[in-house]
Amino acid sequence: MKPSISIIVAIYNRKDELFELLTSLTQQTDKVFEIIIVDDGSIIDLKPTIKNFEEVLDIKYFRKDNSGPGLTRNYGAKRATNEWLVFVDSDVIVEKDYIEHIKKDIQTIPCDAFGGADKAHKGFNLMQKAISYSMTSVFTTGGIRGSKKAVSKFQPRSFNMGVKKAVFEKVGGFSEMRIGEDPDLSMTLWENGFTTAFFDDIAVYHKRRVDFGKFSKQVYQFGCARPILNQRHPSYVKISFAFPTLFMLGYIMGFMEYFVLERGIILAFYGLYTFLVFFHALLLTKNISIAGMAVISTYIQMFSYGYGFLKSWVLLNIFRMKPEDAFPHHYYKK
Repeated sequence: MKPSISIIVAIYNRKDELFELLTSLTQQTDKVFEIIIVDDGSIIDLKPTIKNFEEVLDIKYFRKDNSGPGLTRNYGAKRATNEWLVFVDSDVIVEKDYIEHIKKDIQTIPCDAFGGADKAHKGFNLMQKAISYSMTSVFTTGGIRGSKKAVSKFQPRSFNMGVKKAVFEKVGGFSEMRIGEDPDLSMTLWENGFTTAFFDDIAVYHKRRVDFGKFSKQVYQFGCARPILNQRHPSYVKISFAFPTLFMLGYIMGFMEYFVLERGIILAFYGLYTFLVFFHALLLTKNISIAGMAVISTYIQMFSYGYGFLKSWVLLNIFRMKPEDAFPHHYYKK
């Protein structure tokens, strides 16, 4: 028998994105699945949007007080009736064979949890495509979000993630973290002896933040979360996590070298890096405007993440603060 699937969507306000996601789910080649929509205290009424799909999709809608994505997904998981939980963000679009491929891969690739890549849809605007490049490029994240070849153990992310319901319940679901809750769950699964896998044929189209300011804030929060994750899961700490901070500090040192010693050796390396990012993005997107914006988004990502990581590391390791005291907004009460 084919695996049974419950898709869980935690959402806050994103009515238009939800319409696009549900539209893509109506077009599935395999139509046997249920959808659990959990409204995390939206100030926008989502019921009219959901009502448009009630006759064509097996969809259940719940509303609760705002508590963050992790707890909201846990709420949905408790109400799911199927063997596998598939978490997707409300701002993604899936291909018509998404469910079909998930069921096929589950039957052929042994695992307790899985994830897939994200990419930019041809209909996304230039900035969204540039930000998508930065979040998936080998020159920024090492390609860990988009290729099973990039990592030895894949960490599924909650924008495109599946896990057996029994396994999810055994580890307690998502933790109290608001930021970084999905890699936290992946490492918790590993620590409990469960396995994860990358499915290379279930990529989703991820509509990222629509401007550089929001993108900067988002990756800053990711940077703050990483040292917290390092404390929670010391067995999985990697030196590469500090690369954006080293990148940021190296850039500052480059300017000091230029103005104090009147040399530009360090900045020359950053010039080469910029050149590589631009032409790599140009090669992939075939659009010079996207390539130029990809350079900007890449530097925003490296600097914002790097600063967040450095700040968090100093607070946790130098000032010995507890994570919940250093970043109280990163947590919620279960």
